[in-house]
Formats: sequence, structure tokens, C-alpha cells
Amino acid sequence: MLNGLLTGAIYGLVALGLTLVYGVLHIINFAHGALLTLAMYAAFVAWKVFGLDPYVAILPLVPLFFALGYGVQRLVIMPASKGEDSNILLVTLGLSIVIENVMLAIFRSDTLSVQVPYAMEVVELGPMLLGFPRVVGFGVAFLVAAVLFVILTMTDTGRAIRAVAKERTGAALVGIDVKHIYAVTFGIGTACLAVAACLLLPFFYVNPRVGNAFVLVAFTIVVLGGMGSVPGALLGGLFIGVMESLSGLYFGESLGQIGIFLIFILVLLFRPTGLFGAKA
Repeated sequence: MLNGLLTGAIYGLVALGLTLVYGVLHIINFAHGALLTLAMYAAFVAWKVFGLDPYVAILPLVPLFFALGYGVQRLVIMPASKGEDSNILLVTLGLSIVIENVMLAIFRSDTLSVQVPYAMEVVELGPMLLGFPRVVGFGVAFLVAAVLFVILTMTDTGRAIRAVAKERTGAALVGIDVKHIYAVTFGIGTACLAVAACLLLPFFYVNPRVGNAFVLVAFTIVVLGGMGSVPGALLGGLFIGVMESLSGLYFGESLGQIGIFLIFILVLLFRPTGLFGAKA
């Protein structure tokens, strides 16, 4: 269960960006998994070429991926979709395919990983041994969630983001640049992926399609926690992490995600608004 909680915190971090974009733009970003893959390759290149530890690479990659997300939303998604939600879904899906194939062309289909001295280290907690990279990931995920909470509740930008999420037309009438806020929100969601990628890389691998597995879990977490709910994404991630761990224990490691998708179906059947979601 503890290992499930540690992994679930990183799942929640991946889901944070997805639910934030949905909460403000009211769209599902199908490029989310591909952007996570891109961030993991960026962290790998930072380690391989520049010798940066994945945790240190968080510092340059977060602003870089914020700028990337801002630019993609402002210069690609918004002009190509022409403001139509259905077009946005198609544009993000197309963007996902482009990113995956560019990564495939550059890095081939090989599975890559980093070699860091602390990858196999453990933290002793009584009789239990917890992987050091997972413990770090757990702590950083909560730190990022706390920073995001402060941004959304105590800054002018955060208040503008919440205003646009609540009422886009009203926000525009009081002088908020809605297009800019859309791009900022997308940038924050992409920056969260950069942090998650750097936390995953010390104990996980990267290949051109690795993000798809995480984004499927992230979609389940977003539905479980409530579409657009930031606290719901983090708590949903912890719950899903524990469920995956217990399913792997009882059904075998290869069938560990059965429990996740059973929960997904049950939530859609009995509580489609999720744990913290509200009815429209």
C-alpha cells in the first residue's frame, strides 16, 4: 500500500496538468501523453549530453516546458481549432501523433533509461523498505501541488485562471485576456509534466509511446477525482496507486491495472461527477 501511495503521487502529478487544462479550457488534451514522453526524453538528453541529474534537470525543464506549452496553445492549438471544441480534440490528437513520430524518428524504438547511483537505494521505515526515487517523487509531487494551490488562490494570475474557468465571457468583460490565460494554463499543465518526467526517469524507462500508459491512468484519475478538480486529481492519484498495487499483489503484476479500469467503469456508472466534481 505504501508503494502504491508513492507511485500514486506521481500519477496525481501527471493528472494535475490534465485536469487543470480541462477545468479552464473545458477540453480533453489528447497530446498530454505525448508531451510527457517528450519531457522524459528531454530529461534523458539532459542527463546523457549535459550530465544533469534528473532531479537537477527539473530547474531548466520546468520553464522550458511552460514556454513550450504556452507556445503550442497560443500558436498551434488556438489558430488551428478556430475556437471549436471538437476541432481542439482533433488538433491535440494530431499533435500527439506528430510528437510520437518525431521521437520515433530521432530516438528509434529503443527503450532507454538513466543510470544514477541512488536508483536502487532504499529508505527504511520500520520493517519496510521503500525505493528512494519513489519517496522523492512523493514529496516533490505534494510540493508541486502546494505551489499550484498558492498560485491559483493567492496570485492575480491564479484568480484570472479561476475566473476564466468559471465564466469566460464575464472574465473577458472585466478586462482579462482570455487567450493569454488559456495559454498560461496550458503552459502550467505542461510544466507539471516536466516535473513528473524528471521524477519518473530514475526508476522508469522511456520510449516513444511510454506516455500513453500514464495518460490512460491519468484520465481515470481525472474522472475519479472530478473533472477540473485539482485536489481530486492528487487524491485520486493516491487512491489509484494503491488500487494498482493491490491488484498487482492479488492478480499478478501483469494484471495490475485491472483494478484501475474497474474503478473507472464503476465511477462512470454510479458517480460520473467524480469524488470532488460538481454537476454542470
